[in-house]
Amino acid sequence: MEAASGPAEGSGPAEEPAEVLDRPLPEGVRRRVVGIAADALGAIPPAELPASLRQYAKFTPARRAKYAATALAAALEAEPAFRLRIAERLRLGQPDLVKSLEAGSVPSAADPMDVAAAAYLLRTPGWTRVVAEAGEEAERVDAEGAAAEAGRLVEKLQAELAEARGAARAEQERQRADAEGVRREVESLRKRVRTLESDTRRAQAEARKLQAELDAARTAAATERSTAESEARRLRHRVSELEAAVEAGRRSAREGRSVEDMRLRLLLDTVLQSAQGLQRELALPVAQIRPADLVEAVVPGSASPNDVARRGLAEDDPALLDQLLAIPQVHLVVDGYNVTKTGYPTLPLEQQRLRLLGGLAMLAQRTQAEVTCVFDGQDLDVPVIMAPPRGVRVRFSRTGETADELIRRLVRAEPEGRPVVVVSADREVADGVRKAGARPVASVLLLNRLSRS
Repeated sequence: MEAASGPAEGSGPAEEPAEVLDRPLPEGVRRRVVGIAADALGAIPPAELPASLRQYAKFTPARRAKYAATALAAALEAEPAFRLRIAERLRLGQPDLVKSLEAGSVPSAADPMDVAAAAYLLRTPGWTRVVAEAGEEAERVDAEGAAAEAGRLVEKLQAELAEARGAARAEQERQRADAEGVRREVESLRKRVRTLESDTRRAQAEARKLQAELDAARTAAATERSTAESEARRLRHRVSELEAAVEAGRRSAREGRSVEDMRLRLLLDTVLQSAQGLQRELALPVAQIRPADLVEAVVPGSASPNDVARRGLAEDDPALLDQLLAIPQVHLVVDGYNVTKTGYPTLPLEQQRLRLLGGLAMLAQRTQAEVTCVFDGQDLDVPVIMAPPRGVRVRFSRTGETADELIRRLVRAEPEGRPVVVVSADREVADGVRKAGARPVASVLLLNRLSRS
């Protein structure tokens, strides 16, 4: 390799002035030369590079080929030392091609662009001829490609022309058929116009006849209207007489009703006084407990482990709850965890209970309704220590019993006829309490009502 490079280095500077390109470097050869220089630039120390190329030293080969193409081409042409450094890199990368060029032969199997780029860098004898032939070959290939593309374009245009001619003939035939159809349509319309003119004349004659009949009907109507007005005056007089009779009958009825109201009030006062006397005689004490207080359940603070289950949700209109709580002596029974798991399931169980009971306390204070909140107690891990809020009765189900069963027992404990409202989204609970006479409502109903408080 060193023996081969000696003559090139020694003869390069002497031969460069002798051979000069008589036209610009072919574009294909120029791109190939710039690509070789861009690849080799990174291996040359920045201090040994021409000043115009030092700013591109840290670029990747692809970026150098893209952004430094002009600077590389100018440096290769103006800086023989830099070109020889690039030629040395080429000698290491393609030794067979370099040896062939220095021996004066061109490899027949090599790419003409590679051969021309190597000849340009090495400046071997006859390099201008090699570069010119490569440019001519590239131009010939481009010309052949352009000719083939032109041929394909001509064939495409001929096919499109034939297709356009066929479409034009078809359009002409269609227009001819449309014109014939329009002609027949015009003839049909003319016949239709003649028919309409005849119908118009008949209609005008019919209109004149109907106008005469209308005039006669108006005369008869005027006569009948005069007769009807006379009858209406007679009927109005009769109505006045009947209204006077009705008013007299109403006065008589009011006088009779007053007597009946007095007798009914006297009877009601007698019954009330009798009831009060019976209450004093029996000395019945004031009731201190409610039926729900007699139902066995786990009171907060005495619960055992394995006590609290979880429930699901449903939705409904919150205005219904206000109407139900307005019923006198209503008892509101709440499936606690069914409501909390619907409204705020991410909170810990203790926070769920406190939040729900706080809202129920405010609701009980505003509505004066009896409120009982039931929680599952069968899955409790620790006893629940809590002070039930004012106005709210809190119960946990016993071990082995679910909150659903406790709710049904609370409903059955109420006297028949007392209004009981059960809040739960559980279908089985709703069906069970409905059979027992209670009114089930959805959990979302209570949540929406509490959110308004």
